[in-house]
Amino acid sequence: MKKSLSHTEKVLNTWAIVLIVWSLYRAQFKTELPLWFDEFVAKPVVFLVPVYWFIKKVEKKKFFESIWLTPKGATRELLYGFLIGAIFFAVGIFMNRGLPQTGLFTTAAFLPLFFTSFATSISEEVLSRGFVLRRLYEESHNPFTSSFLASVLFFFLHVPILFSSDKITGQLLLQVMTTDIILSLAVSFIYISRRNLIMPICIHALYTLSLYLFI
Repeated sequence: MKKSLSHTEKVLNTWAIVLIVWSLYRAQFKTELPLWFDEFVAKPVVFLVPVYWFIKKVEKKKFFESIWLTPKGATRELLYGFLIGAIFFAVGIFMNRGLPQTGLFTTAAFLPLFFTSFATSISEEVLSRGFVLRRLYEESHNPFTSSFLASVLFFFLHVPILFSSDKITGQLLLQVMTTDIILSLAVSFIYISRRNLIMPICIHALYTLSLYLFI
């Protein structure tokens, strides 16, 4: 008799499907399509649709409650998120040894990148933290092992873009890979301790913004 999959195995299988589809997308298009299409169209479809379907159809739960994305204390979470995110933004400046072109700080240039960084962060945090990490933590009740595993999965989720972008090479590639792991571990512990996805989204978005400005 075939053994049925555990709930965690189903979650990880869903994550694996997302990774496979996203890898195929990157292999096909690399970074040739506009950034806005990648982050506002392709990534939400590939990352969020399977998560939403799983929560609603398999778990039969409310979506936002199931990923700890709630309005409770939103103002405080946003404030702390921007403060901590500023640290990771500064890390981006340090990695690139200076400031980006001043032209990028005009309203017309900066705002699209700012909103795009949040679109990127929402898709990746919902999948990596709200979906995967929460369920790993609820099964193990161990914030360290669940955060470490979620961070490893988060890293692999970025492998397709790291190795398909002509701009991320050599020492910068190693720096981005290392910072991705540190970022993921930090926001994982914050997510578990705060039980709210708002702060991780803000922190992640500001770090992503530094990459968009410099790379």
